[in-house]
Amino acid sequence: MNRRALLGACALGAPLAMLAGCGTSRAPAPPVIADVPGHGPYTGISCVPYARQRSGIQLAGDAWQWWDAAAGRYSRARRPEPGGVLVLARTSRLNSGHLSVVRRVVSSREIRVDHANWASGSLRGRVAEDQPVVDVSPRNDWTQVRVWYPRINALGNTVFAAHGFILPRTVMAGR
Repeated sequence: MNRRALLGACALGAPLAMLAGCGTSRAPAPPVIADVPGHGPYTGISCVPYARQRSGIQLAGDAWQWWDAAAGRYSRARRPEPGGVLVLARTSRLNSGHLSVVRRVVSSREIRVDHANWASGSLRGRVAEDQPVVDVSPRNDWTQVRVWYPRINALGNTVFAAHGFILPRTVMAGR
């Protein structure tokens, strides 16, 4: 098949492939939060160096260690701000904790973050941009969150404990 014929076949196949799922007996997809981009082309990076580079917060150690390491050095908060780093606690599922950089605040209960190495499988080690994180804590204090799970294209079911947000502002001595 020549190149022109191949391109024509591909152009016809794409719309047909999109319609292929219309008559299936599969359960409908879970509700989707609007405008969630996919993963960036960046690969092979973990959340710590990514958060450090994106936020300018110069802390070391595993993600779960950042909260205590920030005390007395950087401002820490219970409310998200763009550029701040959300610190998820260490758990049996998150051996090293996790860091995400707040891209924007959508509402008092939703933020969008950029983070690395959140997904599993072929998306492991990639940067995910503008991903939803939702506060599900009873007091709206961001101590419990659900995070977008790219594999299912929806919020994950797991509720993760969060320490809070480290802000990219150093603490002044004597305050």
